[in-house]
Amino acid sequence: MTARHHAPQRGAAMLVALLILTLVSTLATGMVWQQWRAIQIESAERARTQAAWILSGALDWARLILREDARERGGADHLGEPWAVPLAEARLSTFLAADRDNNSVAENDSLDAFLSGSIIDAQSRWNLRRLVDGTGKVVPGELLVLERLCTIAGVPGDTAGRIAAGLLSAWAPATGTPGASTQEGAVVAPQRVSQLTWLGLDADTVARLESWIVLLPSPDATVNVLTAPAEVIAATVDGMSIGAAQRLVRERGSIDTRGISIDRLRGYFPADPGVNPTGVGVASRYFIVQGRLRLGERVLEERSLVERRQLDIVVLLRERLTLRDGP
Repeated sequence: MTARHHAPQRGAAMLVALLILTLVSTLATGMVWQQWRAIQIESAERARTQAAWILSGALDWARLILREDARERGGADHLGEPWAVPLAEARLSTFLAADRDNNSVAENDSLDAFLSGSIIDAQSRWNLRRLVDGTGKVVPGELLVLERLCTIAGVPGDTAGRIAAGLLSAWAPATGTPGASTQEGAVVAPQRVSQLTWLGLDADTVARLESWIVLLPSPDATVNVLTAPAEVIAATVDGMSIGAAQRLVRERGSIDTRGISIDRLRGYFPADPGVNPTGVGVASRYFIVQGRLRLGERVLEERSLVERRQLDIVVLLRERLTLRDGP
């Protein structure tokens, strides 16, 4: 009688013990997962922070090169100068240690970091800021330049007009147009070429134009004929053919750039006395610095627009392009 009476109690106790064990296991698993998740988040945040600091170092490298170029050379800017030589991808440890022991440690590290970068003359592209003057009106001659570029790029025929209308609307508050700041449906002013999609352009059209146009803070920034592609030069100089521009591009590497000015290059431009290539020059002060960091399976790219003010290199715009997996 007593054994039969205690059997249900032992069964109930066993069931309660199993329930408690299940509950404890579930709680323990949840705590372990939360701890693992926190570690993963902390690791990702640490990697992002480290990558940002490393790319800041790449930007400092570019600023140093541009500063030294201004100090030692000055004058014209061309593709034969040190700043125009890209930084090939290299293991980060090669920048930090020169001895073989330290490098071998980095090579055996499970998380390798590779850094590369380049400096691009922003004035090798046509400046969209020249499209609208200080009174808030479209400059007809500059609109013709944009139309020629659009024709060369093979984009829809109304692209230049749409860009001009959109930028005029976007920059109207800055130019003092009465009531412009309260206009309904006003366009947000783009800061970079990729944002021209805000004006209603499709991504393919913007991609076709992106390597030939740029948005710089000052409308005074001209196209540097010593760094620009033939298409940009031909579009900028009224009456200049692609063939003549290609000849200039082909021969500019052998031109003596010491003390050079645009007047010394007039033989490459149309002989028409009415042609005055005011939209071109031989010196640049705006540059695009691109840095690329490959950290393990992740790739981080960053692009900065800098202005060289004599020996002072000022960062005007900085954007992170991608954070993706893969090489």
